[in-house]
Amino acid sequence: MSFAALALALVAATPLPGAPAVVPPAMLAEASELAVQPLVAGRSHQALTMLERASAADPQDPALLINLGIAYAQAGEDAKARAAFETAAACDEVVELDTADGQTTDSRRLARKALKMLARGEFRPAPARAGQLTLRD
Repeated sequence: MSFAALALALVAATPLPGAPAVVPPAMLAEASELAVQPLVAGRSHQALTMLERASAADPQDPALLINLGIAYAQAGEDAKARAAFETAAACDEVVELDTADGQTTDSRRLARKALKMLARGEFRPAPARAGQLTLRD
């Protein structure tokens, strides 16, 4: 996974000042509910299990949708990733999100950035170099 993809993993979410929507309970989720650790570690299948369960409870939570999209992209499921990012970008609720790299941005902007990254293949793991491989005798 590239550093840029890593930066998208959300660590917290708060509503934007003046946002018209009510803050759903899932927006107050802790980092563990957003599967930050599995995403950062590249454990997409573990992250998917956590995020699919959380997203089923609140399918319009932009933070969950973005991290779900990242997990799908890491797992090579680009169509599902695109759908999650597009849903996050279209959410009525716009929230301010803190990313793993310490930046803050709104959920729609982050979802659009994720769509561009997905199109460029930035969520795919970097290929291993020959010197990094270990062979068994």
